Amino acid sequence: MSNQTLSLTPTLYQYLLSVSLEESEAQVSLRRETAKLSSCAMQISPEQGQFMTLLLQLMSAKRVLEVGTFTGYSALCLARALPEGGEVITLDHDHRWIGMAEAHWQQAGVAEKIHFKWGPALASLDQLILDNQANTFDVAFIDADKGRYDQYYERCLNLVRAEGLILIDNVLWAGRVADPLDQDETTLSIRRFNLKLKSDPRIQLSMLPIGDGLSLALKKS
Repeated sequence: MSNQTLSLTPTLYQYLLSVSLEESEAQVSLRRETAKLSSCAMQISPEQGQFMTLLLQLMSAKRVLEVGTFTGYSALCLARALPEGGEVITLDHDHRWIGMAEAHWQQAGVAEKIHFKWGPALASLDQLILDNQANTFDVAFIDADKGRYDQYYERCLNLVRAEGLILIDNVLWAGRVADPLDQDETTLSIRRFNLKLKSDPRIQLSMLPIGDGLSLALKKS
């Protein structure tokens, strides 16, 4: 019994993965390739990916919007949860790793469910709204430029249906959000955003200490 979330030592974390993580060969391969990159920390943790897959399955989600693609691991996790005919639209301004992503999406058998849109995410989100896509997505996942989180969130709130879910990554920012001495602009931006979510009457909020912190915002009907 515990009235506070347990801290994970490296040993306990490895135990957690050993008794709960279920990944396809494509997911394992993609994580290993991503780990070779200098920017590998941008990838979500595997247990977070599995958690998001489960959430989408519980919701019977069919349409998913992702802001921030990187090497495609999170998109792969999201697509695995979708039924035949389901769709993940993933947005990114950087296409350096799309070849790696698409190869593993193909290996996993979900490539036909994932549609990559290259370009500034705000412009892509605005275009989706102009294309009458408001209230048509079951889930949105935001994991891109932290300074624009508020702007991404507002657009995703428009695009997600009532009782749809918005997932926001990196909300604990390696613990820096709780350090009053950290006045970095990105840290300040995430702090402001977290406070906004807490007081936003349009959503029901839960913040979880998984990965680098994951907020779940359920859009009220």
